[in-house]
Amino acid sequence: MAVPYGRTACRPLLCYISPFRCTPAGKRVFRQLSTDKSLRGSDLQTQVVTEKQRSPWTLMAAVCLERLPVISADRNPIEEQFGNLLQEIEYETSILSEHELRLQADAERLRRMQTDGYDSDDEKSRKSQEIVLTQDLEDMWEQKLKSFQPAPRVDAEADQDLTSLRRRLADSLVLVAEQQVGDKKLWMLPQAEWREGETLRRTAERALASLPAGAPEATFLGNAPCGVYKYKLPRAIRTDTSTGVKIFFFKAVLGHAQPPPSPALMWLRKDELQRFLKPAYTTKVERFLFGL
Repeated sequence: MAVPYGRTACRPLLCYISPFRCTPAGKRVFRQLSTDKSLRGSDLQTQVVTEKQRSPWTLMAAVCLERLPVISADRNPIEEQFGNLLQEIEYETSILSEHELRLQADAERLRRMQTDGYDSDDEKSRKSQEIVLTQDLEDMWEQKLKSFQPAPRVDAEADQDLTSLRRRLADSLVLVAEQQVGDKKLWMLPQAEWREGETLRRTAERALASLPAGAPEATFLGNAPCGVYKYKLPRAIRTDTSTGVKIFFFKAVLGHAQPPPSPALMWLRKDELQRFLKPAYTTKVERFLFGL
């Protein structure tokens, strides 16, 4: 008896409801079900659109504006040894310069003058000209080198001024600005709130334009964000339509036109960010800061 029941259970349900579907009552039932299904689909689509329009997260765009090194950094011991090795290889494989050839010619002429068979008539053509030996040239160059004073690589006064772009010339610096967040003022990367109809890249450009010292000349390194940071608002001010903030970061490089110093702006190295920025915020920013 188990076999017939098993075959019956394996038959598709459509075989049993097809005769009922052809009756007038069945047609009304199936028409109502199909109508309800389409309504449920449209209601679901409307609900999704409504949820997108009523996102509880406020979108922001921030700019990581970097000032590249102005001078070369000091070499570490390994770089110093490797540089000396390259100089030795270049010296061993190089050919003589004009100055070195002239130095050899002067040495040969002095050697001939010291020999017994020296004939002074060979130098008659040179009597009317002032003879300057290469050793005399080297002595003059040595005196000029001693009188030359290179500009200092380190400016102690400028290095202590966090608002100056002349500090830490051998390092990369990042711009941070004083931002009003709620009832507090926090140091953050320049940011602005996203407006409907504009791209996040355009919002980041507007964030630079709204700086107290004016919009600095900057070159953005792409249209896509390089990082994101989100945080929730305190429970006291959190609502169903305002849960928190999402900040999308964009990278940019400072141009030749430098903005004037402002007390609301600072230029910091990577290891100085944690002194002024929130710990969680600093962790997100440090992920896309390389070589600072």
